[in-house]
Amino acid sequence: MASHFISFSALLLLAFACSLSFHSSLGAGIECEKLDQERCSYAVSSTGKRCVLEKQVQRSGKELYTCRTSGIEADKVKDHVESDECIKACGLDRNTLGISSDALLDSRFTHNLCSPHCYHNCPNVVDLYFNLAAGEGVFLPKLCEVQGSSARRAMAELKSSGIVAPGPVNSVKFAATATAETPQSQPLNSLLDTAEQPVASPPCDH
Repeated sequence: MASHFISFSALLLLAFACSLSFHSSLGAGIECEKLDQERCSYAVSSTGKRCVLEKQVQRSGKELYTCRTSGIEADKVKDHVESDECIKACGLDRNTLGISSDALLDSRFTHNLCSPHCYHNCPNVVDLYFNLAAGEGVFLPKLCEVQGSSARRAMAELKSSGIVAPGPVNSVKFAATATAETPQSQPLNSLLDTAEQPVASPPCDH
C-alpha cells in the first residue's frame, strides 16, 4: 500500500515538474519574429507590440511569409495569440498582411466586428480596430450603431458630423511589404472619395 502511495506521489511530482517546465517556456514571452504564418496576424508580443505578417515573392514565384514586430502598441494586452474563436467570430483572416483600417470600409466585416460575440468577447481585436477607426477620426461604438449596408457611407457621415474618438491614438497603418502581387492599400480618404454616394462635406465659413 505504501509503495503504491509513493509511486502515485512520484507521478504527481513529475506532472507538476512538467507543468512548471511548460509554463516556464511560455514565460519567455512571445516574439513576433518567431511566430509562424498561422499565428502571426493579430498577435501581440511580450513587449506589447503588435505583430504583422509580411509576404515576399521570390523570382521563382515562391511566396515567403515572415512575421515581424510593428511599432504599434496594444492597449493592456501582452503575450497574446488570437484565438480561433475570435478569428471566426470577428470575421478575420490569419493570412491578413500588415495592419490597415481599410477593413472598416467593408460592411460585412463591420457587421462581424460589431456583433456581440466579437465585440464583447474579443478585447484584443476590438482594441485594434478602435484605434484604427480613431486614427481616421471615427468613434468605433458610433460606427457600430450606424453600420449597415454601406460602411463607406457610414464612415463618411461620421467623419463629416464631427464625431471623433477621444484620446491619443497610435499609428494607424503599418502596411506589409509591397510586391507586384501585394499592392499597398489605398488610403482610406481616397476610398471615401470614390464611394458610390459620397456625403458632401459641411460648408466652411470664409
